[in-house]
Formats: sequence, C-alpha cells, structure tokens
Amino acid sequence: MVTATPEAEAEAEEAARFHTLLEAFEGRPAATGGRGKDAVNEPMIRHWCEAMGDANPAYTGPDAIAPPTMLQAWTMGGLSGHADRSCAYDELLTLLDGAGFTSVVATDCEQEYHRLLRPGAAISFDAVIETVSPRKTTKLGTGHFVTTRMDVRADGAPAGTHRFRILKYAPAARPVRPPAARRPPAQRPRPVINRDNQGFWDGVRDHKLLIQRCTSCAALRFPWLPGCNACASPDWDTVEASGAGTVFSYVVMHHPPFPAFDPPYAVALVELAEGVRMVSNITGVPYDKVRIGLPVQLEFLRVDDGLELPVFRGSEG
Repeated sequence: MVTATPEAEAEAEEAARFHTLLEAFEGRPAATGGRGKDAVNEPMIRHWCEAMGDANPAYTGPDAIAPPTMLQAWTMGGLSGHADRSCAYDELLTLLDGAGFTSVVATDCEQEYHRLLRPGAAISFDAVIETVSPRKTTKLGTGHFVTTRMDVRADGAPAGTHRFRILKYAPAARPVRPPAARRPPAQRPRPVINRDNQGFWDGVRDHKLLIQRCTSCAALRFPWLPGCNACASPDWDTVEASGAGTVFSYVVMHHPPFPAFDPPYAVALVELAEGVRMVSNITGVPYDKVRIGLPVQLEFLRVDDGLELPVFRGSEG
C-alpha cells in the first residue's frame, strides 16, 4: 500500500479548497443579452466558404443558408470586443491568474444546431460558465479546464448551442536538455494514422497520392474523411492524383524553431489539378521564391528510415 506524504496530503487539500472556490462560478453568466454585431449576411458566408474551400451550393443563391459551423462567427465581437460580457468570467480568470495558472490554451468546442440560419437573421445570445474542472496535470502543465456554454438565438428563436473549453494552466518546467553533442538527432513528427486515413498512407508508401471520391455524387475530397461532405454518403473509392498543382497560398516559417526543421522554410496550400487542396512543403526553390500560382509537381521525400512524405517541387523557371 502506498502512503501519501504529509506534503502530498497538504497539496491535495489545498487543491480541493481552491476548486471549491472555482466551483462557485459554475452557473454564473459569462454574457447576458449579447447581440451579434451583424445580421447573418451573404458576404461573411462567402468569405467563410472561400477560406474553407467549401463550394456547397446550399450556401449560395436566393435560398442560401449559412454553414452551420459558422454559429460562433455571428457572435464574435471583433477587435473592439463586446460590452455585454459579465464580470463573473473576468473574476474567474483573475482568480486563476492569482493562483499561478497564468497561461491559457483553447482545447476544444462542441456545437449543436437547432435551425438553419439565413441572411437577414438577427443574432442574440447568452453565455454561462458551465463547469470548472478539478486540478488536472497535462503535458503543458497543471491547471483547470473552464467550459462556457453559449445559447444562440436567431430572430429570438433558439438557433444553436456552442460550448467552448479552455485550459488555464501553470506551464510545466522544461526538462534540462543534454548538450547538443550528446543529443540524438531530432525526428520529424509522425503522422497520426487511423482507420479513416490508413488508405492515404498506404498510397504514400507505394508512391501514389490518392484522393477520396464519393461513389454516390463523384465529389472528390481531401483530406480523407469517413463520409462525403457534399452528400453525406459513406461510400467512396479513390483516384490517383496526377501530381500537378499550383501554390494556392503559402506561409514562410521563421519562428519558433522546431526540432528537425530548419527555418526559414515555405509551407504551402497546394491546389492539385484535380481541384482539391493539401498542405505540404515546397522543395526545389528557395523559400523567398515561392509565389501564389507557382506550378509544382509531386515528389516523395524520404525524411528518415521510418517516414516518407509527399511534397511538391517548384521551378524558378
């Protein structure tokens, strides 16, 4: 049997006492009587769809609806913020800051949709502090998860629910790293391979870039998904990409440095000849020569003995 030390018991008692203070905020409003700064409108829908690469015809034309995942967008306050935020949420964050949980990271969100939103609908909302977790230890550090729930209305009728969760934490101490001469070479991060994308990585192993194709409506999709985002069919096959493409957008990474990467380097959103887009590195040209519209061609880069990746080679000519 493992017996806790007096120090550990005292720490657990302090954590329980502090969590009792945090629990008192559960159920208190985070925003009351909030109003969207703009009604649901076609320009914002168009910008969203262009950014997401979503060409679903339901989002255009005289009977257009807004993409359901835009739910939070209609409630955001922009750079000037909202005047309807309650003091309870700020008090909660101040209490966490004072206890040393000064860092914050958004962890996840959940949305429920109750009705379609159409241009012209006026958005209003209320928000509540739903839960504050007991103290948790993560790789980032030790802290508390804070979940807020926003109930969104359109023209006064329930439109959806948006739950947003953050972690307020005290950063973990960084481990002491051995001198560079004694450190093993850093590896590139490994891709997460699961049952939904196994076929893609099987194709990469065979030097093929495979794109999913819905067998019901023939829509191509990338990245790989378990179902069609155009017609919702779960049935699909694959087509092999020709490898030709152009740079649709790109960024040049300068900072922060990351093990196994040598900044600066270009990361591009490549539009394939087949019409889908994927994120990859650009090789063959200096990072400062990458441009939107640059023609590129698929190649496979052997990173190390256990990893090969599809990348795209550009040409300055």
